Amino acid sequence: MKLFMQSSYFTKLLPRFISCTLIATSLLLSIEGVAQTASPLDATNASANADLKNQTNAKYPKVKFITSQGEILLELYPDKAPKTVANFLQYVKDKHYDGTIFHRVINDFMIQGGGFDAKFNERKTRAPVVHEGRQALAQGGPRNTVGTIAMARTGDPQSATAQFFINVKDNLNLDPVIIPPGDPVPSIEFNGRIYKNIARSQLEQAPQLYGYTVFGKVISGMDTVEKIKILPTGSGGPFPTDVPKSMVSIQSATIIP
Repeated sequence: MKLFMQSSYFTKLLPRFISCTLIATSLLLSIEGVAQTASPLDATNASANADLKNQTNAKYPKVKFITSQGEILLELYPDKAPKTVANFLQYVKDKHYDGTIFHRVINDFMIQGGGFDAKFNERKTRAPVVHEGRQALAQGGPRNTVGTIAMARTGDPQSATAQFFINVKDNLNLDPVIIPPGDPVPSIEFNGRIYKNIARSQLEQAPQLYGYTVFGKVISGMDTVEKIKILPTGSGGPFPTDVPKSMVSIQSATIIP
């Protein structure tokens, strides 16, 4: 199972650097889901999707989720996180997400899905994709702000496979920390604190500094995301909390030409 990261629980990690003074708290996330049947699309939605297709940038792939709560249209950024986007699109092509659920929903935080079906069976995945969070951010990619989509993972930064989460608030504490030049690094800020003269290798190996790779954003359907985030939650399947009591399924995921 994977953390939020990509599995079932959000936990707080208080990492300790024994050889230096760096002590920091990092929020780790985990993700699983829930399902339900969908309502038919109406003419208004079809018209809105057609308009949106004409006005968005053609160089960015787009993926449409049809969920039991409505549609969500995503725009992805291969110029910022190419391997992550390719990985996500391959899961879409393989129909991996069809029939999966949003198994973890936390209002004022995020909604997570892509890993489990309606019976809480975990979908098989390919090998993990390399973490591209720092690269994406350094190239001007989006941060973990409202409406962005990022990869879920376990405490191992290199463990992301298929699970994802959509931010429903600005979760800047989930952003990767870009390590400044130098060895030792003269100064680095983390969680509002400044740390000085830290060995570069120590920072590069610190899991809590990797954050989560943002690779796209919602460009239509935030009303659907808003519906999902406020659903009552409780236990479900193997998860003691945060599972929507009314299952939210991804009925289909398709690439929009």
